[in-house]
Amino acid sequence: MTYLLITLGSHGDVHPYIGMGMELLRRGHRVVLVTNAHFESLARGAGLEFEAMGSEKAFQDGIRNPDLWHPSRGWKLVFQWGALPWVRPVYDLVERYWRETNGEVALIASSLVLGARMAHDKLGVPFATVHLSPGIFRSNIDPPTLPNLPFLRYVPQGLRKHIWAGGDKYVIDPLLAPSINATRAELGMGPVSGIANEWWNSPMLVIGLFPEWFAPRVSDWPAQVVLTDFPMYDEADISPLAPELQQWLDEGEAPVAFTPGSAMIHGHDFFRVATDACVKLNRRGVLLTRHAQQIPKNLPPSVRHVAYAPFSTLLPRCAALVHHGGIGTTAQALRAGIAQLIMPMSHDQPDNAMRLRRLGVGDFVKPRAFRARRVAQKLDRLLTSPDVKASLQRLRSKFEQATGLAGTCDLIETRLRPAGTVQPV
Repeated sequence: MTYLLITLGSHGDVHPYIGMGMELLRRGHRVVLVTNAHFESLARGAGLEFEAMGSEKAFQDGIRNPDLWHPSRGWKLVFQWGALPWVRPVYDLVERYWRETNGEVALIASSLVLGARMAHDKLGVPFATVHLSPGIFRSNIDPPTLPNLPFLRYVPQGLRKHIWAGGDKYVIDPLLAPSINATRAELGMGPVSGIANEWWNSPMLVIGLFPEWFAPRVSDWPAQVVLTDFPMYDEADISPLAPELQQWLDEGEAPVAFTPGSAMIHGHDFFRVATDACVKLNRRGVLLTRHAQQIPKNLPPSVRHVAYAPFSTLLPRCAALVHHGGIGTTAQALRAGIAQLIMPMSHDQPDNAMRLRRLGVGDFVKPRAFRARRVAQKLDRLLTSPDVKASLQRLRSKFEQATGLAGTCDLIETRLRPAGTVQPV
């Protein structure tokens, strides 16, 4: 079987697909990762075939735009930069593989890969949508905490469906539908609406790449949703912990780790506050970013900058993690059994932060209140609370029974059967 794994975004969006691809490759399948050219060396280092969807320049231009992290403008930029330009290129790529393999191909695509749904509708290619976090799923019963709809949980349930419908009609469809429907017309298909409601989901299989205990399934989610587990891939096999970092960790108490996300290049204030908070707490700190220009000059001896360290090996040696609230980072800290303090900015981050607070293992500080004194106070409470410690131990034990990517790939193999020689409809 040939699997096309298609995703668009940053390292946090690509890592799960590298992990899935390696597991499917281990099972004897042909695996092609389709994503931005920025990740080609990572994909090939993992043994996967690679197809570029977007240039290195496009990736750098995207992460340099500060609107990417804006609570109300971020989602629009993601669609305009990371989704709409690739609808037809994704369709054309899938059609090429579909013909080359005589229909023996299936798609596993992320939320933004709208061309995958197009290929399914036109060619009949088996297709699974993968949503990395629960904040993607709409619900009237248990709505997600969204940066542009923070009040949704506090309005009557009967009103929520009208808010969703209004958002589709007046905001989301006007942005997405013209481009989507123009491509559908080129391919001889009729128009669609409600694109970010039902249409962007595969009608065959929607995978929630998180466990039930983190976000229980809600009855008004799509019927084809199956929850599996956190993917937990983080390049540890390709980029191990550096010896100098290991030595530094051995020389003192467990530090607090800080990261605003792999794609963040506007984190100067974040790292300045992180450094000052470590000084106030009299704790060691490790600042994680590939973009060193964000790091304050003349760091104190107790604080160290590291370009990259795999969380699976670093976080078990840390006391806490302060981060942006990305779902992959959240999962790694849960497995490590350490407290988390979130500075949620946009996208699914507020929802992940709220879930950590409900689970009793984390807290959050809004960006405008992210100051050294506040961060130090929150961290001190998290690090000294017996209740937080007990909750961390309880959740950490759940990873001992986790199926991880093996369970996800079992589902993919079972549910995505080849369509064979299917003629376009």
